[in-house]
Amino acid sequence: MNPLLQIPELQSLQSPSAMVRIPQEIDVPITDRVFRLIDSAPFRRLSRISQLGLVATVYPGATHTRFEHSLGVYRNALLYLQRLATIPAFQQQVSVNDAQLFLVSALFHDVGHFPFCHLIEDMQIPGMQRHEAMASIFLESESIAMRLKEDWGIQARDVCELLSPRDKQQPRYPLLSSLLSGPVDVDKLDYLDRDSLHAGVPYGRNFDRNRLISQLCLTPDGRSLAITEKGRTAAEMMVFARYVMFSEVYWHHTVRAATAMLQHAFYRLRGNLDLATLLRADDAAWVQAVLRTAQGQPVEPILQGLFGNKRVIYKRLAEYSILDCPELYARLARRPYPWLLELGTAFVEVCNRELGVALGPDEVLFDAPPTEREIEFDLDVYDPKTQQYRRLGERSPVVRTLAREQFDDHVKRVRIYIHPSWRAHLPEREALIPFVERALQSMKTN
Repeated sequence: MNPLLQIPELQSLQSPSAMVRIPQEIDVPITDRVFRLIDSAPFRRLSRISQLGLVATVYPGATHTRFEHSLGVYRNALLYLQRLATIPAFQQQVSVNDAQLFLVSALFHDVGHFPFCHLIEDMQIPGMQRHEAMASIFLESESIAMRLKEDWGIQARDVCELLSPRDKQQPRYPLLSSLLSGPVDVDKLDYLDRDSLHAGVPYGRNFDRNRLISQLCLTPDGRSLAITEKGRTAAEMMVFARYVMFSEVYWHHTVRAATAMLQHAFYRLRGNLDLATLLRADDAAWVQAVLRTAQGQPVEPILQGLFGNKRVIYKRLAEYSILDCPELYARLARRPYPWLLELGTAFVEVCNRELGVALGPDEVLFDAPPTEREIEFDLDVYDPKTQQYRRLGERSPVVRTLAREQFDDHVKRVRIYIHPSWRAHLPEREALIPFVERALQSMKTN
């Protein structure tokens, strides 16, 4: 008898005693010990944190929470484990305790997230903890650590290590880590589908999830996830789904306008904010705290435009991609946030001087791909007929383009945003390039 399949949570897939229904018509089986985890205060907090934050500015249905997403990821973890438990190489490596550690880690993978987490982390503000550190604080709290030990025989520090390995090159749990963070991990499998569903677009749902899961296997060394030849098309479609979701949803130009506004305001206010409290807050408390701090400050109108009664979102003044303007893109992409802020100030000064306008320092915002790249996508494909493994990028021109070439550079843009009242007073895209060049030159001379 396979001991992995005897884990109560896996058995509950077939005969659940209790369940939670999440969109779209998905039943998540809940055992008593899982219920005690999701009913804890740190996990309940996720029900008050939006999964996509400012994406709802453009797609009003995208208000689903990290609580819902975490349950979806947990269910995917059950399905992955159910499939992989039938593979002898997996059984040899993964004990019952390891499998349970994986399930708990999937459930808690987002527990450290705070409101608008990713856009704030992209700025790399010195002294501000990342969500991985916050996950450790929550997981090692008495309420969760005790439950993990008593109900699962798991130490909280082991969950933290799996979620964020101290040595990313040689993680302690390489195979389990690839299930949580890899080309076809349980997280991507949920967020692509779920974000697409709530945004009301088809892009993230156009791949065969069931086929993908049924064709999971391991790499030759057994250290990471792979897929069989029969699942290759599903994996290709998942790569393309991710590409289109970034292009049309996550990096939609109006979503990025709202993002640039919030980043700008937050960075200006950072010295007056209680960052430690904000990291533990939910969306409503976070927004109220930032709005209170902004009262009477120059950036108050920006935040009121995002969260106040009258919506005022900055307009796209110009956009430059790696394809149509490679030199300028290369000079502005992946720069530190303070540098972008300085460029915006210099650009305003050039425009005011040469165009005779009176732009304020907070009325033009530069947005560019952040310093850290998205994880690139490639994985091994196993052909049982030849008993050989080949990289997916070798088999697929789609994956070769989107994975071997830089994924970020094909979906992210350098953009300049401006307050709506000034949009008609500045030149169009091509005519703005000399102004950007002179702003860059003034930064060098200063």
